[in-house]
Amino acid sequence: MNSPHPVLFLVSADSGCVRADPDAPHVSVMDLGVTRGDGIFETISVCDGRAQALEPHLDRFARSARLLDLPEPDLGLYRQAILAAIEAHDDLAELYVKTVMTRGIEGTGVPTGWVYAAAAADFTTARTEGIRAVTLDRGLRHDVAQTSPWLLQGAKTLSYAVNRAALREAERRDADDVIFVSSDGFVLEGPTANVILRKGSTLVTPRTDQGILPGTTQASVFEFAQAEGMNTEYAVIPAADLLSADALWLVSSVRQAVPINRLDGVKRSIDVELSTSMTSYLLDRRD
Repeated sequence: MNSPHPVLFLVSADSGCVRADPDAPHVSVMDLGVTRGDGIFETISVCDGRAQALEPHLDRFARSARLLDLPEPDLGLYRQAILAAIEAHDDLAELYVKTVMTRGIEGTGVPTGWVYAAAAADFTTARTEGIRAVTLDRGLRHDVAQTSPWLLQGAKTLSYAVNRAALREAERRDADDVIFVSSDGFVLEGPTANVILRKGSTLVTPRTDQGILPGTTQASVFEFAQAEGMNTEYAVIPAADLLSADALWLVSSVRQAVPINRLDGVKRSIDVELSTSMTSYLLDRRD
């Protein structure tokens, strides 16, 4: 059976959002998103036809644009393209939609934008059995967002070479994913996910003023936890707390919440009941 065909909409101030052939070329080789990774993106989970955390994703898209001094994206136009792409795609239980805006062709001042919808991978095993992770030094202090804002920590940019290199290093270490720690010894985030620890009846995640991308899925997990009577906390977390935590998760759009069953080669127990409840909430949320 052939996989469902992806759906593409081009987004521009002149043309609005226009459906296009995803197999045809659309981006210039001179586009700064191609030549320098100079642009922003968001990946939005779609469950049973519902774009999850759509407004927080759009808000973060605009925030990333401001951090990069890009033109303000027309969120109404992007919202229209996202909903149109979902409507046009084959009806599947789980999709993802990617929104992209680059600085465009150098010298024009005209950004390039598009929205792309495609079938999501099957993450059932990761969600239920967990994944193996390793800690890697990001090489920056935890307060880099305050000391060096030009490094763009906390913006969701197309410059993903370091993140992909970290995941390749994880594979070399017989692991599936990474938890970055700061050079001064604090927990940060994953290459594509936020970190959540359980300490008793409290869920804890690193504070976002440490150059961490504010997580839409992490925020939804905290909403779930609070509804269940659990405490939630944003904190500066020493890396040693990863060892003493009762449970660990990496959470992100599309993959949702995946428990960590091994960290730096050491086996960890996973909170099966809480993980199952988290996943059910995330897949069923209507926001």
